[in-house]
Amino acid sequence: MFTVLPRIRRRQALMGSAAAFVVFGLLLWWLLPLDEDPPSGTITFSTGSPSGVYQQYGSGLSTAFAKDMPDLDVRMIPSQGSQENVERVATGDADFTIAAADAVETYILRNRPGADTLRGVARLYDDYVQLVVPRDSKISTVQDLRGKRVAIGLENSGVRLIATRVLTAAGLDPAKDIKPFAEGIDTGPGRLQHDQIDAFFWSGGLPTNGLVQLAKTFSFRFVPLDADLVAKLHEQGGASRYYRATNMPESAYPAVQDGSTVATIAVSNLLITREGEDPRLTEWLTRSVIKSRDRIGADVHSAQLVDLRTAIYTDPLALHEGARRYYRSVKP
Repeated sequence: MFTVLPRIRRRQALMGSAAAFVVFGLLLWWLLPLDEDPPSGTITFSTGSPSGVYQQYGSGLSTAFAKDMPDLDVRMIPSQGSQENVERVATGDADFTIAAADAVETYILRNRPGADTLRGVARLYDDYVQLVVPRDSKISTVQDLRGKRVAIGLENSGVRLIATRVLTAAGLDPAKDIKPFAEGIDTGPGRLQHDQIDAFFWSGGLPTNGLVQLAKTFSFRFVPLDADLVAKLHEQGGASRYYRATNMPESAYPAVQDGSTVATIAVSNLLITREGEDPRLTEWLTRSVIKSRDRIGADVHSAQLVDLRTAIYTDPLALHEGARRYYRSVKP
């Protein structure tokens, strides 16, 4: 008995060490593939407008890619937003981009060039629709925008898609019942502050730097977008199915919200590419996106919401083969 027990303990210790080694190996594989040199070459990544989350997040990803794939030349190019981003990837003017799911679906439903080649890489984080007015404004509902000067986003932005649909759901004709302005998050805040518009729509991750900066010099508030409005949006069919009712948390803009949530609309953002993109490169890029979450999230809060468990849900797009390889490699 005294000789058997030590043997059992030694065997248990060896088994424990082996298990620890396996866990370490799996962790190392998640962080960096063994016996594999990082891909090289050049890719173009379409981001977004200044002061927007796409641009900030894209900058963080550029740093992550440079660390994980030092021989890969990543060219970040600004854009008007989701609609332009989807078109750029579909037509080959960009290799990767971020776009809202409704903009992706709209491009597909319109049977635009290259729509059938689009593929998903990861579901990232949600955009929140933010309807901004001066704090002392009498505008309290979307219907109150009738006859007002309203910035509805740049022509090829995702904001433009959502704003026109929200106005329509509220019974307003975007072309006739308001005075529309093609302003984005880079210019809309300044226009509002100088009384050149009465309100502006924005759809982006929380918080958006353009609004954080505006709050430092100008008093504004958010107009609620309630669940009834979302129900009317869904009646429009098509890409409107990607909108869902939610609340903007009080922590998004503490100086603006005074501890209160704001009823609004959310839509998910996707990292997308084309079917013909190199699977090995796409696998590496997917891994880099997932593992850089916390590092980028320290500066871009939305990045903290990237989750391996939900990243595979890139509806309406099928996963790219390279992204699928990565998710299979980390599947429990």
